[in-house]
Amino acid sequence: MDLAKEVGKTASKKRRTIALAESITGGLAGSLITDIPGSSDYFLASFVTYSNDAKMNVLGVERATIEKHGAVSAQVAKEMASGARRIAGADIGASCTGIAGPGGGSEKKPIGLVFLAVDDGKSVRSERKVFCGDRWAIKSQAAVRLLELVLKALQSE
Repeated sequence: MDLAKEVGKTASKKRRTIALAESITGGLAGSLITDIPGSSDYFLASFVTYSNDAKMNVLGVERATIEKHGAVSAQVAKEMASGARRIAGADIGASCTGIAGPGGGSEKKPIGLVFLAVDDGKSVRSERKVFCGDRWAIKSQAAVRLLELVLKALQSE
């Protein structure tokens, strides 16, 4: 079954709502969800917070967190997920931040590095991934993985 359909089916069955905070994916994960008819029943919002200022001003990510760990970090991904969940009033908040390339990478933070996080209201978990390919491939893989993490969170409730 299509991943976005499975997310919708599970969210509807469990009567859970979802909000996303996307940086590297630029709204792609939210677009995949909204491709499913009836998604407004469980999908509340997607915040595309590409700049550091947007992460801070929209989602409430702490400036100190960005300064200490960088925008592409587990800590920022966690604060983004929590901000999305809190602001939208959703049961689950999920986020992703990373480096899509072709520039901007370093030895410590290579192109394809993505941090994803999920806040289910009980705990906030993050995951580090390094995806391969061009900019579109990295963004696509990150969006799919974000939906997989949302589905996993829904199924574990």
